[in-house]
Amino acid sequence: MAKRTFTSVFKDEACGLVTGQGYTAAQAAKQLGIAEMTLRSWLKARGWRGPQQLEAPDASDDPKVLKAHIRDLAKKLARSEMEKEILKKATAFFASQNL
Repeated sequence: MAKRTFTSVFKDEACGLVTGQGYTAAQAAKQLGIAEMTLRSWLKARGWRGPQQLEAPDASDDPKVLKAHIRDLAKKLARSEMEKEILKKATAFFASQNL
């Protein structure tokens, strides 16, 4: 089996799915058709340290931590809304095809 090579643009965009779009490394790798460990090595080379804290911080936490948590939640909400809109459009498209 021949070894696949990837451009730096492809690597940057793949890493962007994880760092900017909120995908997990496993989800992004599966969608791109690459090995998860390959993507993780690209992320590590770019200084990525893994997902942020998933649980809500306590109210007594530092305001910087709370702001970061709000920012993370806003990203997740935006992604969920985008996915919902895509599903609405796909549903409408397929419903019109069956008529």
